[in-house]
Parts: sequence; C-alpha cells; structure tokens
Amino acid sequence: MLVDTHAHLLPYDYPADAPECFPRMEAVDGESARTLLFGPMTFKAKDVFFDAERRIEAQDASGVDVEVLSPMPPLLKYDLPVDDGLSLARHVNEFSATLAQFDPTRLIALGMVPMQDPEVATKELQAIKDQGLRGVEIASNVVGSSIGHEKFLPFFQEVERLGLSVFVHAMPSPTERLPMSAMGTYVVGVEGAFAAGSMVTGGTAAACPDLRISFSHAAGGFPLMIPRHQYFWGGSWNEEPVDPERAVMPDDGPSPFEFARRFWYDSMVFDRRALTYLIDTLGADRLLVGSDFPAMLREDPAARTLKSMGLPEETLQQILWDNAWQWLGMEPTR
Repeated sequence: MLVDTHAHLLPYDYPADAPECFPRMEAVDGESARTLLFGPMTFKAKDVFFDAERRIEAQDASGVDVEVLSPMPPLLKYDLPVDDGLSLARHVNEFSATLAQFDPTRLIALGMVPMQDPEVATKELQAIKDQGLRGVEIASNVVGSSIGHEKFLPFFQEVERLGLSVFVHAMPSPTERLPMSAMGTYVVGVEGAFAAGSMVTGGTAAACPDLRISFSHAAGGFPLMIPRHQYFWGGSWNEEPVDPERAVMPDDGPSPFEFARRFWYDSMVFDRRALTYLIDTLGADRLLVGSDFPAMLREDPAARTLKSMGLPEETLQQILWDNAWQWLGMEPTR
C-alpha cells in the first residue's frame, strides 16, 4: 500500500469575471489538456491535473493507492492584493474539495490561503476544515519572509488548534540569490532549508509542539545542516552527550535533532544514498513518499528506489503508508 503525499492539481477553469490578475485555463485544440496562463507563465496541463477519473487511472497504473493533492505551487502567488489572493484561494479550495469527493478513499486534498496577510490566512483555516480539506499547502517563503518569522506564529498556532496539516513547498524568493534556471535544482534545496531552519530558529517549532508539518524534497539542505546546529547547541559530534565546555549556544530545551524529528519530509531526493542518510539521521518514521506528479513523472513503479533498498518490511511499510496518516492526523482510508 502506498500514499503519494506530494501530488498536485490545477482547477479546470476560473470564473469569467475573475480579476485580471487571476490565472486562466484555455482549451488546447484536439486535446483534453488545457493551457495555464498566469502572468508570464505558460504551462500545458494534462487532464490528470483536473480530472479525478484520470487521476485514479494514473494511480492504478503506477501502483499508488492514495494521493494527497495540493495546488500547483505557482498558484501560491503571495504578491497579489490580499482580496484577490483570498478569492483565488477560495476558488482553488472549492475545486480541490470537489475533486477529492470523487473518491475520498483515493484522493485527499489540501487547500491554500493568502499568506501575504497572516491574519486573513488564519481566519480562513476554519473554512478549509469545514470543506473537508485536511490542511494547507504554503510556500517556503512569503515574498521573501521566512515562514518561521514571528508574524506567522498565530497562523501555525491556529493550524495546530484545528488539527490541520501543513505541506511546505519550496519556492523561489524575490531576493534572486540564484537564477530562475536553478529553480528545479538548487533553489529547491536552498529554500527548503531556509523554511525548515526558520521554524526551529524562529521559535515556531517550540511554540507548536503538536504541529504536523511536512517539507517537499526533504527540506532541501536542512538535514545536512542539523548536525552543525547540534554541535553549536550541545558541543558534541555524532549526537553524543552534551559537552557544555564546547557548546556555543546552550539551551535547556529540545535539541536541534529533536526539533527536526517533529517534522515530516517527503522522499523525493532522487538517490538511495540520500534516503539512507535521511532514515539514519531523522528516522524512518519521519519520511513520506512524494513524487511531484503530474508536474513530474513518477518512478515506474512509484517509489521504486525505496523499494529497491532492501529495507526491513516494517520500515518500508512505515514510509510507504503508515507515516502519511500520522502526518494527516487521520485513520487510513482502508
């Protein structure tokens, strides 16, 4: 049994009277695909993005039992005016909830909120829960602000109170530290690390101990940074006992490793050696299967690399199936 926790959707269409800054979906002659037009972005979207029946067929073809669907990341456009951002989020959320209703045992959906206004985003969380959506997808930064900034703390506290889940998708920041041509490669690693690191260093992880949050692509470079943070915190290598004489920034609270092991991380890191590090360092109970489907092709079959690693059956089952339900805070659909 396998849950793909990192899969994307796009609405079939947008209201005819939508603001000019909204996306548009245009028909493609002679095809079931549609073209997404959003500012300078043009993207040909296969029908599996918005057709529930096609999604189930694609699941069956690749050995997936359940998908957790989140909006295609470019829809997380936080530079829109807040009223337009809220309208866009509500349209996408309504479509997402309807798509998931086609087969709730196979399709689980997350919503989105206008994070450019943390207060508005926080107030919208109850509506997301009322629609049957299991949580929210957010970008790794909000117009350059780290998600661990104190201004977002009330948002995460409300997510925690409502029992919703968060999926953080790496997205470029407006600082342009790397060219856009690196978006699919190094930007994912840099921004994922900034996002997860800010949740620890900004105090959100401490303030929200029961927050269920996962990071796309294993939070990029974050897992490799944790041992360094652990050394500065506790003065020791290899997670050995604390050495107070070497500790640079001692703290009586949880260690950096303990904070990191409160998060979940999807397994889309493209190499079994990286997966081995994640399992050894963070624990098999922290990993989720992710594919970025249908923006990217899944392995054939899904999670082929994980399945080829010779992991104990119990460990493999954790990653393929059990952990997803822990992150979602729900019982398995079957």
